[in-house]
Amino acid sequence: METILVLKFPVVVLHLQMREHIINTAAELFLNLGFKSITMDDIANKIGISKKTIYKFFSTKEVLIEEAIEKVHHDIDVSVKKIFLRKYNAIEENFEIRRTFKELFKSQETSPIYQLKKHYPKIHEKAYKKQIEACKIWFVKNIEKGMNEGLYRPELDVEVSSNFYYFLIFQINEFCVLESEASALELKALEYHTRAIATPEGVKELEKQLSNTYINQ
Repeated sequence: METILVLKFPVVVLHLQMREHIINTAAELFLNLGFKSITMDDIANKIGISKKTIYKFFSTKEVLIEEAIEKVHHDIDVSVKKIFLRKYNAIEENFEIRRTFKELFKSQETSPIYQLKKHYPKIHEKAYKKQIEACKIWFVKNIEKGMNEGLYRPELDVEVSSNFYYFLIFQINEFCVLESEASALELKALEYHTRAIATPEGVKELEKQLSNTYINQ
């Protein structure tokens, strides 16, 4: 009995490794080339396996897309948490988060969120709700931090301020077809949001961050 368990263990590990490899490859291709245009054949060819092997792990392309989106959400969450652990001030923190998102989607011509909404609306709705919940937590933490640092006004209603910002960001991504357009509007939204809640000291920090951003574009 023990021998059978020992033999099965490596098989299970290989199974999990292949599944993870398929998800990682699919996520990369979906983000770089689009959710609609990438086929299961494309993913299989990229990995060097048969399409039949992919279907052993994922019954449909839609199931694989959901898993790929989960992977992207996880990667974003890890990246944002790392930013929170660094000693950025609240305004600098928001610009770092924006840079993380811009880097992730830099090779896209069409906005991935727009693609998902257009071609896979049910998957989009599920992903949208999950990302909203994550953003609510991030934005609230950031506003509270900025208030403690004297960069945001002390009398702010934290929930209302965070709701305004994430609603603005999500509307931009929902309706912008081009990723370049979405990225430019996100920067304007970040500036608008920060000016609306910043103290005079916060405005100075905002101007510094905007200057650095435009220089590096």
